[in-house]
Parts: sequence; structure tokens; C-alpha cells
Amino acid sequence: MIDPVVDMQWVLEHRDRIKLADVRWYLDGRSGREAYEKGHLPGAVFVDLDRWLARHASPADGRHPLPDPELFAEGMAAAGIGDEDTVIGYDDAGGVIAARLVWMLRATGHDAALLDGGLTSYEGKLVSGPTSPAPAVFTPRPWPGDRLAGIDDAAAGAAVVLDARDSARFRGDTEPVDPRPGHIPGARSLPCRDNLRADGRFLPIPELRERFASVGVREGADVISYCGSGVTACHNLLAMEHAGLGKGRLYPGSWSQYSATDRPAATGD
Repeated sequence: MIDPVVDMQWVLEHRDRIKLADVRWYLDGRSGREAYEKGHLPGAVFVDLDRWLARHASPADGRHPLPDPELFAEGMAAAGIGDEDTVIGYDDAGGVIAARLVWMLRATGHDAALLDGGLTSYEGKLVSGPTSPAPAVFTPRPWPGDRLAGIDDAAAGAAVVLDARDSARFRGDTEPVDPRPGHIPGARSLPCRDNLRADGRFLPIPELRERFASVGVREGADVISYCGSGVTACHNLLAMEHAGLGKGRLYPGSWSQYSATDRPAATGD
């Protein structure tokens, strides 16, 4: 399996053997599809996070619970992504959204990676308008239990639990979308956007390893990653794997599920 992060040079060298997937999505309600149609990488298909990478939101399951494998397979097939394809996902936010697709593919045994730097790493002319990819064959595969964590796992305190949201949301200073402010007691703040340099590319691996070590993550550690709804948490998992620290587990319900319960919440640093 390829590394979870590849650069534009790698993409250009393998262009005929990969599928590019644009996974733009915005918490503020802007349309990812509209952004895609205004300008995307040549040959890229749009993958709708809300339609194909999650099932319907509910207080019991959170805002972006994992979809049924059959729904995910339907979305991949419709996007022209087949069982044997290598997929490179990107967005315009350093990969923090596209990480969800890449993690889902890798977790089910498919070759997939984030494009380091995302949309801004491409120096050529973008392509506008919609695309109509030829349908492919994508076989549903169950979500592997060893790559997932539930609410009880995240609350138990046995694993290193990482919160990928920004620091203000972790502390409980603000909470724009979920029922309560704060974080899971015992969780450690590791904002996923800080995995990146100012240009949107990943920090060098030694710096990533140091960053994870600062919150108790070393090679072989049992790690659970969460965020608001299980999307940007995937960025920390891919960064961790990229740094050679193992794969960790995703808590898909994340804070949107946890905060809808009466379980205790922590605030502050």
C-alpha cells in the first residue's frame, strides 16, 4: 500500500494509473460541489461527503456516521472509482476533509493517499464544469472493527485519545454546531490543521513525530482520534501513519455524538 501522503510530483509521474478525487466540503454551509465546478484538477471527480461518505445524521450517531458499506460502494462506483484503482484525494484545506475518503479507502484495503498541499499544489490551469465519469465496479467491504472505536472506548481512558478540533473548541470557548462545548475527559488536544505548514503541506516527518510525542503518541500506542463528526479526525490518523507511528482508530461519532449524551464533559486545556 502506498504512503498515505504523496506530493504533486508523484501524482504527475503516476497520472495514468490513479484517480483524483476532489472532496471539498465546508462547515459554514458553502457548496463543495459548486467550488469543484468553478475549478478542479484536470481529470478529478467530485466526491460528495454528505451523500457518500456518511449516512444521515442523528443525535444517537453524530453528524457524519460512517455510511453502510453498500452506500459507500455505490458512491465510489458512480464516481468511476473501481476496486483496483489508486485514489488520490484532495481539497483546498490541506487535506483535512479529503482525509475522510482516504482513510475509508485505506481502512478497507484500497490504495489511497492525500495530495500534499491539495488544490494549491497544482501550478497549471484548473478545469471548470461538472464531470460524468464512466461507472466502475466497487465491491462493498465491511468496516474493520480494529480500525474503529466507539463512545465507550473513547471514554474509558485506556487509549491515548486525540481531539483534532481547533484549540478553542477543545477548551469549550466556543461550540458552533454541537450540543455542548468542551471535550471528552482525558482527551488531548491535537488540532489537525497544525499538522501542516503555512503553505498547506505536511510538516516534515521528524516534526510530526515530535508533535505526536508531545501528547503521548509513540510507535505502537493505542490511539483513538475524534473531532466534531469523525471527518478531520482522519487527518490525524493519516498524519500519524505517515510519520511511522501506526494506524490508530477512528471514533466516528466524535464530539457530535458524545455531546448529545449526559456523559461528563471537560473544558479548559
